[in-house]
Amino acid sequence: MGLVLTISGLHGTGKSTYAERLAAEFGLRHVSAGELFREIARKRGLTLQDLSLEASERMELDRLVDDRTREEARKGGVVIDALLGAWMVRDLADLKFLLLAPDDVRIGRIAQRDAVSIKDARRETLYREDLERRRFKSFYDIDMSDLSIYDLILNTGLLSLEGNMQVLESFVKSYIRERGVR
Repeated sequence: MGLVLTISGLHGTGKSTYAERLAAEFGLRHVSAGELFREIARKRGLTLQDLSLEASERMELDRLVDDRTREEARKGGVVIDALLGAWMVRDLADLKFLLLAPDDVRIGRIAQRDAVSIKDARRETLYREDLERRRFKSFYDIDMSDLSIYDLILNTGLLSLEGNMQVLESFVKSYIRERGVR
């Protein structure tokens, strides 16, 4: 089947960046639930904020992304980055990572990535995250503050990209070596 990793975290914690790098390092595919969500927004001519609001009223949008995420995990050989990746994939994942970063770091990254002001990035991101937190509790009964599902929690605001990659790669390599997984 092949190694299955999930990388979860709030917006701007580096999910996609670290997922892409881990996928390249270990010869795995990379699937981004956030990119799937953005694709749906683009196709519908909506902003992420508008689609998040629509998703909070209609579970079908989340189901599309969730089903695709589980389907990719079943294929194996993948790094999945998704807010709820660990929760959706559960036992299909070999390792489940949670990335954290202080709000000012996350918001700064988002503002730079999206070429918007810090003020706009903060307002839009915190609004989306509030909608998502309520939606996940309502639709799935998932409490985002429950960290017990994760195998490793890493604050990506403490070290450089390379330093954080060393931590993640070392953890995966040790897991592969000790568990005989590949």
